[in-house]
Amino acid sequence: MNLVLLRQGDWIDAERVLLRDQRAGHIRTVLQAEVGDSLRVGLLGGLVGQGVIEALAPEGVRLRVALTDPPPPRHRFDIVLALPRPKMLRRILRQCAEFGIANLHLLHSARVEKSYWQSPLLQPAALEEALLAGLERSRDTIAPQVHLHRRFRPFVEDQLPGICAGRPCWLAHMQAPLALAEAPPVPAVVMIGPEGGFVPFEIELAEAVIARRVSLGARTLSVDTALVTALAQGPQQDGGAR
Repeated sequence: MNLVLLRQGDWIDAERVLLRDQRAGHIRTVLQAEVGDSLRVGLLGGLVGQGVIEALAPEGVRLRVALTDPPPPRHRFDIVLALPRPKMLRRILRQCAEFGIANLHLLHSARVEKSYWQSPLLQPAALEEALLAGLERSRDTIAPQVHLHRRFRPFVEDQLPGICAGRPCWLAHMQAPLALAEAPPVPAVVMIGPEGGFVPFEIELAEAVIARRVSLGARTLSVDTALVTALAQGPQQDGGAR
């Protein structure tokens, strides 16, 4: 935990918070902090700053907090990702939070098993848990917005152009003549398929509507590796989330 995330309900007055849950336990047992120590803190959805430990009491850990700085800038890519296998999804959610993307669109496609949509990881509480782990690691307070799309064609035809909002839409594909690293360094939407990739119909439809193929390299990559490869080629932007 590189950042202690605070919630609105933690405040006991204008300058102090009282932590009673696993965050208090982490401060005591993992960080082994003492009264007077300063910790990096941030308000979920808001500013970051410092918290000075005033008390390590049975009822919780009390901090005097000063929030002074904005969170890190958002990544310039939004991601459209074919829903991955559940055992991979938690790691992907954490990675998206660590990179600071604003929006993650999880999409059904022909090679996505319908059973994936029944994963308990798609429940709001589980999504939040995975995203918060990424925020704590990367010292961020703004979680990606996760959007679920269970039908490919309506999403591409009816929603994708509006999501792009004038930005390029790059579709990861091994045979693409243009490498993502060589694409214009502007805010964009990046589409990544499932294991085995999007089927030809899906590629053709996306291209007919708005997408353009880009390559992530000559090797066949797993979904989580492809995601990190794409995000590593798109540095953060200075503005806030879209």
